Amino acid sequence: MTAPSPTAAVLVIGDEILSGRTRDTNSGHIAAFLTEIGIDLREIRVVPDVEDRIVAALDALRAANTYVFTTGGIGPTHDDITADAVATAFGVAIAHHPDAIEILRQHYVTPEELTEARLRMARIPVGATLIDNPVSKAPGFHIGNVFVMAGVPKIMQAMLLNVEKELTGGVPVQSVTVDCPFGEGVIGTALADVAKAHPAVSIGSYPILAARNFSTKLVIRSREPAALTAATAAVEAMLATIARDKAGDSTLTDY
Repeated sequence: MTAPSPTAAVLVIGDEILSGRTRDTNSGHIAAFLTEIGIDLREIRVVPDVEDRIVAALDALRAANTYVFTTGGIGPTHDDITADAVATAFGVAIAHHPDAIEILRQHYVTPEELTEARLRMARIPVGATLIDNPVSKAPGFHIGNVFVMAGVPKIMQAMLLNVEKELTGGVPVQSVTVDCPFGEGVIGTALADVAKAHPAVSIGSYPILAARNFSTKLVIRSREPAALTAATAAVEAMLATIARDKAGDSTLTDY
């Protein structure tokens, strides 16, 4: 039996996500990143640029998970309020971080470039540590179990790589994909029996429709290699049995 793995949640912040103007690609990237290092992503939540909504979500997610990753709301404009909300959630003040100011001064060489708006990006909750941003320099930050990152995907991805050293992972999940030529309606009962008989794995069923015919991708996941092998063999045996039965029973539909 493997030990319980660390868990995580992603909090996506921004009116532009909820309006559909901007598509969230960050969550999928973070999910894949966490899977590779053995951290289970348990929840993705999207909230608007409203401080009390951000605070409430942060309080719930950081209490329930090992780590929380936020994206969005740390830019230079008036509606970038994530840093303020995080400070409120942790009950600390917010101030211009001297190291963040120096980073911005080196990036924006002249006083005209280092505007008051850009200096907003140096406002960090007291006690937080900076997350390096090699793309556009304005840093993210880390406080408690919360990692606050930019919403721009290229910047977020660079920040996430710098966060990895702060994380304690678990045993990565391994997976096997089995191509099933039948629809879910044909395999559903038998697949449930296989899943029940192999509790150390999870089995996902993903239908595909092509040229009016249904097929299914079956994805078997586990942290235990032996359990994964046994469940895969059971799924393949189940499909072989259904194929034989279907060959002799024309009433079995594709779906």
